[in-house]
Amino acid sequence: MEIDAYILKEDKILAKFSGKVAAIIHRRNDIEDKLIVIGKNKEITQNEILAATEFQEKYFNSVIIL
Repeated sequence: MEIDAYILKEDKILAKFSGKVAAIIHRRNDIEDKLIVIGKNKEITQNEILAATEFQEKYFNSVIIL
């Protein structure tokens, strides 16, 4: 089974990435949840996730699970 992920807090093009799952965006009105993935030594807030994913998530009724 495949699952989509947003890789956040990176500012360069990535050919490969190794990180940690920091949160899940659970879409209440869609069948696909999205993982929030960041670098192993990084942290992210709910507000940062909202700001970074709003361009797409504004179309869904979602909650962020930290």
